[in-house]
Amino acid sequence: MIVSPSVLSCDFGNIERDVKMLHSSDAQWIHIDVMDGVFVPNISFGFPVLEVIRKHTDKVLDVHLMIENPDNYLVNFKNSGSDILTVHIEACRHLNRTISAIKELGMKAGVALNPHTPVSALEEVIKDLDLALIMSVNPGFGGQKFIHSSIDKVKKLAQLIQEKKSNAIIEVDGGVNLETGLELKKAGAQALVAGSFVFGSANPVETITRLNNL
Repeated sequence: MIVSPSVLSCDFGNIERDVKMLHSSDAQWIHIDVMDGVFVPNISFGFPVLEVIRKHTDKVLDVHLMIENPDNYLVNFKNSGSDILTVHIEACRHLNRTISAIKELGMKAGVALNPHTPVSALEEVIKDLDLALIMSVNPGFGGQKFIHSSIDKVKKLAQLIQEKKSNAIIEVDGGVNLETGLELKKAGAQALVAGSFVFGSANPVETITRLNNL
């Protein structure tokens, strides 16, 4: 299992400390939620914070764009250190073009689905993706309750990936803990985003290891 702790739940006053903690942990990726206050009702952080995170780790930066008009900023995210760049299908008018542009910049391309968006929306692009992200909460805020129907959605996505012979990794974001994480793994998830569950625990490093060993 790939564990991608979300820095949205870290202590922003000690972001260097928390990133170094993640760097020393068993987490393979570090998840960075970028929000613009338009696509989602919250604003998080942009390029300067991403550059600081990049400076303190060489782990994969798993950047999740919850923004309108992501095409305008692809080069900036590449230059700021993104390894994986995930856009929302709901925010992209010309998705094939966006996926191609991300790959041409040397990043891996991901597409995220909001809870109301069906897996079938990915049929025409799934073979081009490196990652498909299922949102198991409505995006915009950490610490939300897991939407249980996401389990079936992961199963449908795994079936689509198999049918289309895609190499896309299935990632799930929202309400992940040891219980939901195990259910998601059984359904076919290969990467889990965990924010408040990791940073709200008494021992984040140990919590990451336990998720990693699901």
